[in-house]
Amino acid sequence: MERNELYPVFLKVSNLNILIVGGGNVALEKLTFLLKSSPNAQVEMVSPMFREETIALANKFGITMHSNNYNKTFLGGKHMVVATTDKVEINEQVYHDCRAQSILVNVADNPPFCDFYMGGIVTKGNVKVAISTNGKSPTTAKRLRQFFEDVIPENIDDLVKNLNEYRKTIKGDFEEKVETLNEFTKGLVNKKD
Repeated sequence: MERNELYPVFLKVSNLNILIVGGGNVALEKLTFLLKSSPNAQVEMVSPMFREETIALANKFGITMHSNNYNKTFLGGKHMVVATTDKVEINEQVYHDCRAQSILVNVADNPPFCDFYMGGIVTKGNVKVAISTNGKSPTTAKRLRQFFEDVIPENIDDLVKNLNEYRKTIKGDFEEKVETLNEFTKGLVNKKD
């Protein structure tokens, strides 16, 4: 059986500089996805044209838009780049330029040219679940996202906040605190016999 070897992380994109290359439907989708999850993301975009919906969304969130063709000078100070153009050669150039500068890059719909994938995300307050299919099936990730949105209770954030307050009152070293919290929360997961 093939195994997903991706390492999941949750990035504070309000502290990172992100560039989206492209201004079409895919750029809009990636920008929407990013801002839905992280409304304070630091994003710039570059494209010779932008869709009206993209311009409206960018204006709403204070996104800098460069009406220009891509060139590697736009990578200055960037931590992450998402290439979304409909020109394979431009997307691949973005990939190679990013790799040369050790910048994380995602070329939309081209898994071999991705350092990361933008998977399905479920957010309920402080709880966030990310779903990856290793770039093989975004549709499956979408269906799993819908499933988790239905099964994770709306009041999960209350539980998280209460457990955080309880955690502050626990005495002992790190291992003792973890053991206490594990014992306290084991009822959250119903084990099948």
